[in-house]
Amino acid sequence: MRRTVMMLLSLAWLPTCAHAQVAPATPASTKPPVLVAPTPLTLPKITERLLPNGLKLVIVEQHEIPVVDVSLVIRTGAEADPTGKAGLATLTANLLDEGAGTRDALALAEQIGYLAISLRTGAGFEQSTVSLHSTTATLDSAMSLMADVVLRPTFAEPEFLRLKSERTTGLLQEQDRGPAMADRAFAALVYGEAHPYGQSSSGTKESTAGLTREDVQGFWTTWYRPNNATLVVVGDLSVTEAEALARRTFGGWARGTLPTLAAKPTPAAARKAAATIYIVDKPKAAQSSFRLGGVGVARSTPDYYPLMVVNTALGGSFTSRLNNTLREKKGYTYGAGSSFTMRKDAGPFRATAEVVSAKTDSALIEFMRELNAIRAPLPADELDKAKRYLQLGYAENFESTGDIAAQLSQLIPYGIPFSTLGAFSAGIGAVTVQSAQRVATKYLNPSTFTIVIAGDRAVIEPALKATGIAPVEVRDSRGRPVITP
Repeated sequence: MRRTVMMLLSLAWLPTCAHAQVAPATPASTKPPVLVAPTPLTLPKITERLLPNGLKLVIVEQHEIPVVDVSLVIRTGAEADPTGKAGLATLTANLLDEGAGTRDALALAEQIGYLAISLRTGAGFEQSTVSLHSTTATLDSAMSLMADVVLRPTFAEPEFLRLKSERTTGLLQEQDRGPAMADRAFAALVYGEAHPYGQSSSGTKESTAGLTREDVQGFWTTWYRPNNATLVVVGDLSVTEAEALARRTFGGWARGTLPTLAAKPTPAAARKAAATIYIVDKPKAAQSSFRLGGVGVARSTPDYYPLMVVNTALGGSFTSRLNNTLREKKGYTYGAGSSFTMRKDAGPFRATAEVVSAKTDSALIEFMRELNAIRAPLPADELDKAKRYLQLGYAENFESTGDIAAQLSQLIPYGIPFSTLGAFSAGIGAVTVQSAQRVATKYLNPSTFTIVIAGDRAVIEPALKATGIAPVEVRDSRGRPVITP
């Protein structure tokens, strides 16, 4: 069907271009485009309100088209999973739209389709979210449905058992996927299994088996409270209309007493003084999944802007050093990159790639070379290129009402002022060669990195040992030692 539509669109396009002429190639057309100076970005006005029950409102008027995006952010996620109950926050969020109010899962889906709206639920480490996209004409009905999902979920036993079974199946499938194996082992080795960041937000097969419907009900009752939530409304309605709508749908939501989360234990990586290579065996794997890094920074770090620039140069863009070396020059992978995952506490820094198995040792050598080289001063032209890349691409994050709602929602769990959205370009522009080198040397020290490689141990272990880069150990996909004969 899709192919037929594309053919028809192509045929429809041809007559209008029949007389178009293609300009002859010139030497200038073979040169990459010149990055222009960033233009000032004017962001829409952000209005904040507080309802009597503690629900915070964030409202942005956008009247170009008659649509509205609403995002309810619960400021708690998988970090609050009780010991032995990993995966509870995400399972709770996933069950919200599987029956609510007077509707079962099927009736709820039918009403969503009838209204032609989008209603999504989900959770991460530090937030649980219910998101709505609706036309202005159907907004009242859509918000009533959203309120049912948030305030009156049924958590029906059949749906609970179905989602629990689906998750168990997914977790079993992960055990045969190199990237998923590497991700889990890396998190556990860097943070330790006792740390919330050392686990997957989806939990494990064992923790999922132990989850009950009562656990889900208890998590929802405890954390889904208006004084633990922010409602973001962006679109074609006034501040007064948005506040009135919020009061009608969520004004009766009862506030509650929020427990204090236990302090997170010290990450395992903080106790490591030297790098170690950990092999997660995946027999006969055609490629090796690389995860190199350690504890990074919290989202509140004052070094946010220089770190964004350094990471862009290292592995945050297609023309970054890692991708250019490992993909373009060496041909070891389809893509390599790096990222700082910033959370309430210091999240991980990771450099990643999926590398053809026979080049595992060579790829590791190149990874370590680039990770060490980024600690040297960035050449002025490379620094300027990374800064322009970030500045010129920033505006696309605010193209639609959904984009704006997402940008605002991402700051809420961390208490970051919304005014920082307008300060991004200036913050990036203020990064210097000196500040970039300072954060690179402070946060990127490959000599202490945790290096996880999921691949065919029989093929890659001898070559990795021969590199002499670091001692080699064998672990399972949860970072636990593997006893071998």
